[in-house]
Amino acid sequence: MIDGFVHRYRTTRSHDGLPPGEGAFLACSFWLADAYCLLGSAEEVERLFERLLGLRNDVGLLSEEYDAAGQRLLGNFPQAFSHISLINTAHNLSHETKPAERRGGVQARCGE
Repeated sequence: MIDGFVHRYRTTRSHDGLPPGEGAFLACSFWLADAYCLLGSAEEVERLFERLLGLRNDVGLLSEEYDAAGQRLLGNFPQAFSHISLINTAHNLSHETKPAERRGGVQARCGE
């Protein structure tokens, strides 16, 4: 994590043929919010989810990446992965049970 957002990998430590320094991958940051939900960490989920929602542009769209230092959206725009991840996290937050527990039959609210 850098500046509270999750990156896919450390671009300075890998040799993928691209210049180092990509932004945070927004889908990964939404996945972290989902992990917080699975752990029952309601405060962390809501804080991260609201922060991610705040990155949307004036018509509610997200890009693939975000540059926290420059406070700007980067990469492919609009990005379906980011929007699918947003929808999934919103779904997880809006249901009575945590995602894994819905599959396993255990009934507990996300955040408990």
